[in-house]
Amino acid sequence: MVIETKKAEASLESLHRIFTVPEAPNSTLGSIEQAISQNLNRFLQDHIIATEYSLTEIEKDFCNANVPEQPSFVSDHTEFLLDKLVAQSVHTSSPRFIGHMTSALPYFLMPLSKIMIALNQNTVKIETSKAFTPLERQVLGMLHNLIYQQDDVFYDNWMHSAEHSLGAFCSGGTVANITALWVARNAALKSDGDFKGVAEEGLFRAMKHYGYEDLAILVSDRGHYSLKKSADVLGIGRESLIAIPTDENNRIRIDKLEETITSLKRKNIKPFALVGVAGTTETGNIDPLEAMADIAEREGMHFHVDAAWGGASLLSNTQRPKLRGIERADSVTIDAHKQMYVPMGAGMVIFKDPSLVSAIEHHADYILRKGSKDLGSHTLEGSRGGMAMLLFASLNIIGRQGYELLIDQSVEKADYFARLINQQPDFALISKPELCLLTYRYVPEPVRRAYTVATSEQRDELHEQLNALTVFIQKRQREAGQNFVSRTTLTPAHLNGRSTHVFRVVLANPLTTHAILQDVLDEQRHIAKQSTLAYPELIALAGRILNDHVPSSLTTD
Repeated sequence: MVIETKKAEASLESLHRIFTVPEAPNSTLGSIEQAISQNLNRFLQDHIIATEYSLTEIEKDFCNANVPEQPSFVSDHTEFLLDKLVAQSVHTSSPRFIGHMTSALPYFLMPLSKIMIALNQNTVKIETSKAFTPLERQVLGMLHNLIYQQDDVFYDNWMHSAEHSLGAFCSGGTVANITALWVARNAALKSDGDFKGVAEEGLFRAMKHYGYEDLAILVSDRGHYSLKKSADVLGIGRESLIAIPTDENNRIRIDKLEETITSLKRKNIKPFALVGVAGTTETGNIDPLEAMADIAEREGMHFHVDAAWGGASLLSNTQRPKLRGIERADSVTIDAHKQMYVPMGAGMVIFKDPSLVSAIEHHADYILRKGSKDLGSHTLEGSRGGMAMLLFASLNIIGRQGYELLIDQSVEKADYFARLINQQPDFALISKPELCLLTYRYVPEPVRRAYTVATSEQRDELHEQLNALTVFIQKRQREAGQNFVSRTTLTPAHLNGRSTHVFRVVLANPLTTHAILQDVLDEQRHIAKQSTLAYPELIALAGRILNDHVPSSLTTD
């Protein structure tokens, strides 16, 4: 007896079924939904960072460039996704995943996200979002209040004003930074007499009208790479993003900033924007925002603060003083998908003056009409989903006090890990934590001793060998899949500005324990000694340096 395998067919009837809600809990789609939930729960509870499957092996499951001619059953495709996608994904929610901003999410966001997906609102315009529009405006108002702390009358006047906006929701910090500097550029090259402004006539005519040789954006050399994208997109060129040197704590040097401004003005170059960093991506440090605000005000520059990392710290009364001066910024970037614990991507740019966004206002007859409250008239992106709903839910369910507890424990945990590293004879802290980020590296004890007696050339050689060992450890630890820290390159002052590969840790996950942090160091120590090249060569080099400096009184004839 031959059993025929049922095949999926393309028909209007079958297509109609996939657009309808399952009629009963025991329907096929209902069963699939339950299976997915159970599978994801098992995945999220597993603390292994990643399986040992190589990327090359995974690519074999996603190598067919042809669009399938025939449909497949939802159940069959779901099984494929669970087996080939979910099972091979990175466990960013694991308490052992401490290398990047992605962290565990509150479980309530998963069922609530169904609301956002099912309603499928497009927040570009009222006609496709309605209630989501005032909700998003309220969220922007809440963040504006968090930063600028205006009175109730201010928000009553401006939060839902059709002609104004307190900010914009966007996919992340990159678009938020571009939006802020777009506003700054258009305001600096605004309409003047017969000149209609850079938005209408373009950059060439704007420069000609105002008589500038060039434009510039000023930021520390720890500024996020998205700022280079901004300079590129805005037509002023990446070279016009001027990087100001930082001090030993990775904060912009005010003396070098002043020197740069003087030099630019002498060349008739207009520095139209100054960017302060509140939480550098690599080390989590915060610029002296108060001093920068003074300079921006004096020079008539737009003062933007990139607080994609540190902005959430404003929710903690304990951490808020670290960001003193942010309330004087003309605009601020905050990423909610970092320490506000919402899914990717949820960035925001907030403007102190609700009228600033008029510099980038756009309208169209079929959409974004003048006088409407359409959010798209003041945003770079067009179609957008209702991600603000998930942040709105988190702010209400967790509350400021809840966020304060989460943020404070992350900073305390970073302080603990820094102390733990300093207690180890074979690890060295590179950057002290100001928020929940820190950097360090593995330095075997003989190498530490060799450093104290080595010549400059020998130190360079030791340094290069340590860099190679750091790369080896980080890659091998990532591949093993038990623990994960990221890697970056710094130029620490105490290492004479040498290019230094370091481990980078982000301690945002509230489930990460002190025991896990000890395990991370123990595993890195074990991995280092597995190296058949970097570790033996480094130890041998340190031995030769130490032998060369043995006091003559200790040598024998």
